[in-house]
Amino acid sequence: MSEQAVITEFLTLDQFEVAEGITLQSPQVAYEVYGELNEDRSNAILLFHALSGSHHAMGINRGIAGNEFWTEELHEGWWNDFIGPGKGIDTDRFCVIAPNYLGGCYGSTGPSSPDPATGQPYGSRFPHVTVGDQARFAARLLDHFGIDRLHAVVGPSVGGLCALTFANLFPERTHKVVSVASSYKNTILNRLLLFEQILAIENDPYFNGGDYYDCGTPNLGLALARMISHKTFVHIDAFERRAKREIVPEKEMLSWYGVTDPFQSYMLHQGKKFTKRFDANTYLRIVDMWSSYNALREAGLETAEELFAGSKREGHHFLVFSIDSDFCFYPEEQAELVSDLEKSGIPVTHLTVHSDKGHDSFLLEPHLYVPQLKFHLEHDELPGS
Repeated sequence: MSEQAVITEFLTLDQFEVAEGITLQSPQVAYEVYGELNEDRSNAILLFHALSGSHHAMGINRGIAGNEFWTEELHEGWWNDFIGPGKGIDTDRFCVIAPNYLGGCYGSTGPSSPDPATGQPYGSRFPHVTVGDQARFAARLLDHFGIDRLHAVVGPSVGGLCALTFANLFPERTHKVVSVASSYKNTILNRLLLFEQILAIENDPYFNGGDYYDCGTPNLGLALARMISHKTFVHIDAFERRAKREIVPEKEMLSWYGVTDPFQSYMLHQGKKFTKRFDANTYLRIVDMWSSYNALREAGLETAEELFAGSKREGHHFLVFSIDSDFCFYPEEQAELVSDLEKSGIPVTHLTVHSDKGHDSFLLEPHLYVPQLKFHLEHDELPGS
């Protein structure tokens, strides 16, 4: 584990207009930086995080002043084994910039942030955000650093949607693209699972349409949403290993029913733990942007050939990881992306990770990703070329 201490930094923009036409005044982006920019600012890597992740990807960050959601679970960077000197993303060579999403709850302006016009949390008045909004929001952060063109844009899971969309909207601003266990279209099954999570939060008696910051929090709904999603993150065989054998009585979320097996106890524990480190409104905003995602629609185009024309023109190189046991972003989704990239004449390396850990493999098994990631970032030629 890396013990390097890092801090969250903040940039306040003058304003930012989201896709639905609403303009936020003085929005703030929270971010962390690992490594140093070189003289011509050509060694930057933009890193997007997963749904419930944060901008804290490397080192130790023990707190963000005034942030109630920054629990001990977040202190260690979520990609510590991937980022650092000599690692997959080598900070002796590259400068990693990792922002927190617009709508987030870890320092970027979101529903729990005070509206400058009223001084009260935005709540229900915070707008819908799209994956395209996240790409444009990150581009504003790059402008602040004077970075015209990235060495690479990288994203796992939902972060992969953002990485791909950034490359599509700003093809001239990157050279390489890394998509880990992600996609470029949303499946019907996934949209239904995400809708179940939205319903869980919306129907919590404390949700109050999103205006709950002074009258209780929708913890039951958020916990249930997390439990629904957690089933897709962890392979079913891993539940056998993770669930403790004892059954913990549950009175807070259940009244008549009694927990009958350790797997129910495990899922309840995961749901309740999550409510301490995440905001329900933020969860809704990110799930909403994920549910409605379609790379063609984000770019206002109709065909994959049009979508990847900018990548072809700018000479992008893609690295796409699949996980064979992934129930969140199925391997078939990455295969479709790779097929359309190849048809468009884009250099792409597609690697399938064989794992029994499901979608969470990209967090838990660095040895299956780091060598390939390091080669892709440090070489222009493709393996076998």
